[in-house]
Amino acid sequence: MARYTGAVCRLCRREDMKLFLKGERCYTDKCGYERRSYPPGQHGQSRRKKRSDYGEQLREKQKVKRIYGIAERQFRGYYHKAVRMKGVNGENLIQLLERRLDNVVYRMGFASDHAEGRQLVRHGHYTVNGKKVNIPSYLVRPGDVVAVRESSRTITRINEALAAVDRRGVPQWIDLNKDAFTGQVKQLPAREDVTLPIREQLIIELYSK
Repeated sequence: MARYTGAVCRLCRREDMKLFLKGERCYTDKCGYERRSYPPGQHGQSRRKKRSDYGEQLREKQKVKRIYGIAERQFRGYYHKAVRMKGVNGENLIQLLERRLDNVVYRMGFASDHAEGRQLVRHGHYTVNGKKVNIPSYLVRPGDVVAVRESSRTITRINEALAAVDRRGVPQWIDLNKDAFTGQVKQLPAREDVTLPIREQLIIELYSK
């Protein structure tokens, strides 16, 4: 599967907002978006054109894909799954993305960003209910306990991320025990738990055409 390997600060500048793709660096004065908050490219500083409705929908989809680090085919699969669920389609979509294991370990503070969470999950550093899971797209359920494996608790990247979790905050649907390197999913994530300004209805409108 093709993955973006370029400078991630360009992605924040393209979406004209902080996507927090580089962990703690995004909270410092080294943040690329803070230093150059205009779109990338030769004409980035020129006057911006007004977008069409389709352009707004497309940019919203691209933004959410980049936040969660998901490719188009997989993202479209989440949309089709969301519309088959009961409830509001847009909220269902965000809930599915939040329940991904790579996102959950990031929310719990066991990784500094989504990309790092994905990599650490792939390398088998976490367990779900006592069993090793190395699938980033694994969907957690209420009651699941996610933990850092005993042999992985000395990894510097995990400890640094956990030390900085208080700055980001932990969502209400997660119960974190920092000392035990564990976290429990208390309930399904609610829409208000996602603090980034995501307009999920635009994505639903785009895919439903």
